Amino acid sequence: MEFRERVQELVDQYLVTREDLFLIELKISADSNITVIIDGDQSVSLQDCLDVSRAVEFQLDREEHDFSLQVMSPGLSEPLKLPRQFAKNIGRELDILLNDDTKIQGELKIAGEDSITLELKYRRPKLVGKGKEDVVEDRIIPLTEIKKALVVIKF
Repeated sequence: MEFRERVQELVDQYLVTREDLFLIELKISADSNITVIIDGDQSVSLQDCLDVSRAVEFQLDREEHDFSLQVMSPGLSEPLKLPRQFAKNIGRELDILLNDDTKIQGELKIAGEDSITLELKYRRPKLVGKGKEDVVEDRIIPLTEIKKALVVIKF
């Protein structure tokens, strides 16, 4: 079995026992630096990262294949990639870049397997008379149209 497949299998075996955690990304460099990025439906603790690390590291033989292993959760600046990540961020403000380079910012209301719904708030010229009016509308965006989605960090 190829080294990458073996690592993937070990991560998957552990995650089957923890349904609240899921794999975001598995990277293995040419010099066998393994990076495992996991996320959770609620959050990811340091203990969760340690448990995944142990589940992988103790099953691999360093004599057979020398490697370094790093297990982490995605940072705040990392884009959302999977439907489960969107679901965990319902109620938060998102910055979305679409495939056509249109930028949208709104509150995430619904997250499904294929699309999300954002509540957009903006001002537009009144249809009758002068001035502007506040508009609130929901927009459904297929996940396939999203190039990049970031959670807006508020202080």
